[in-house]
Amino acid sequence: MQDIQIKAQRLPKIPARYTPVAFAFYMAGIMALLMSFVIVAINGGIGHHYIASVFHAYSMAMPVAFCCVLMVRPVVVRLVALTVAPPA
Repeated sequence: MQDIQIKAQRLPKIPARYTPVAFAFYMAGIMALLMSFVIVAINGGIGHHYIASVFHAYSMAMPVAFCCVLMVRPVVVRLVALTVAPPA
């Protein structure tokens, strides 16, 4: 585990001002992949070409999800601020 942390520390980092974009990228990527697995299984079943179909769906879903997360994030941040109590 420490080897992974050491290697991660050596990776170049993007400036903090891009945190919302990095968040949107990772959130969109993970959610698009999970949804692609589920939707392909529901629509076509889990068969011989399941993984190929998932990655085909993912290649179309990821850019859309990324744009959607970028657009929706400010609304979600505001909703969370309205519904979650600040730390005591």
